[in-house]
Amino acid sequence: MKCAFYTLGCKVNQYETGAMAQELERHGFTRVSPGEEADVYVINSCTVTAESDRKTRQAVRRFRANHPDSIIVLTGCMVQASPGAADNLPEADIVLGNKTNNSLYGMIMQFIGNHSRAVAIEPHKIGDKFNTLPVTDYRDKTRAVIKIEDGCNRFCSYCIIPYARGRVRSKPVADIVSETRALAANGFSEIVAVGINLSAYGSDIGENLVNAVHTIASVEGIERVRLGSLEPDHITPEVISGLAQIKEFCPQFHISLQSGCDRILKRMNRHYSSVEYEDLCGRLREVFPDVNLTTDVMVGFPGETDSDFRISLDFVKRMKFEKVHVFPYSRRPGTPAANMPEQVENAEKQRRAEIVMTECEKIRLDYLRSQIGKTLEIIPEENHGGEIKGYTANYTPVTVVGKCEFGKLTKVLVTGVGSDSCLGTAVE
Repeated sequence: MKCAFYTLGCKVNQYETGAMAQELERHGFTRVSPGEEADVYVINSCTVTAESDRKTRQAVRRFRANHPDSIIVLTGCMVQASPGAADNLPEADIVLGNKTNNSLYGMIMQFIGNHSRAVAIEPHKIGDKFNTLPVTDYRDKTRAVIKIEDGCNRFCSYCIIPYARGRVRSKPVADIVSETRALAANGFSEIVAVGINLSAYGSDIGENLVNAVHTIASVEGIERVRLGSLEPDHITPEVISGLAQIKEFCPQFHISLQSGCDRILKRMNRHYSSVEYEDLCGRLREVFPDVNLTTDVMVGFPGETDSDFRISLDFVKRMKFEKVHVFPYSRRPGTPAANMPEQVENAEKQRRAEIVMTECEKIRLDYLRSQIGKTLEIIPEENHGGEIKGYTANYTPVTVVGKCEFGKLTKVLVTGVGSDSCLGTAVE
């Protein structure tokens, strides 16, 4: 039988798609792309914004219309956070929450046997253990991902994810070791550790993030370890000094900001001030001279005045992030912010987002230009019509002219700047 996966959302979702796919392959399935004919189509949903929900619904209906005789499976965060959503998507033959997606193979076999629609959404509970299956190989990739944490205890006022993912759960160190060894044996030299609230890793099992990074880096064959998105108030001086002692650690930090205005940060139930955030970035730039700092910025949060927006914009410009993901606030039913007064009009949210993006693109271009003349090390990993692209340790993208061996550290002389990457030539 053939299976295909269509994934929306973050690296954690992408990882879980890989885990489900490997499980089906172990039972004899052949994985194909979602554009090919398959017996089973799995849509792994995201629910971080209303647009994510819309895309999920659209995908389920499109796959059903295009493949009327195939089995359609819906899983992921949308149905976990809003179980009633399954009732409005009868096009899905099987519906699984992200807590029960390990049962995918059994549910498919059950459906083949009785052709009866099945819904299995089990609520997350306090005390749940980390239960995601490992992923030991990645198709056509030179960088591997390991999910080491799930869940979030923060309950920011705008965020539905704690309801979709439950409380913090951490992967045991022994499991991290075995998964990393399997990936190294399959030729991967760079590992990205990811989680829903990654910086909270170990808080439930007496471990910590630094130890997790050290564990991955200690496996023979691993040359680089990088981290997914982090929360600022978890990056303590002890964490910074610990990471600085790991030579394989890549000095790139994606640290969620959301707003540079303290009044809005409080309304968001974020646990830091703009001053504390700025001090953290200063420490990171001092300890890691080549550090690359990236972030997320939300605009149009309920109650955000034009003055609040300008304060946030000025803060972002002052921080000179190497890259910024800008997005308008999305109203999520079930969260405190959804019922807050002074909701900002969509047109105004979009206007503010465009202003921030324009300013951040200027800063991004200045940063890329600052790399001209430097010799950097990348791991080549993408080939687009003969143009080879890779990333430095601090995740600066470089497009290369010249022969490169995929998956191997390569020195590159930066000679120019393209649309969103440095341009360079491979050197001996």
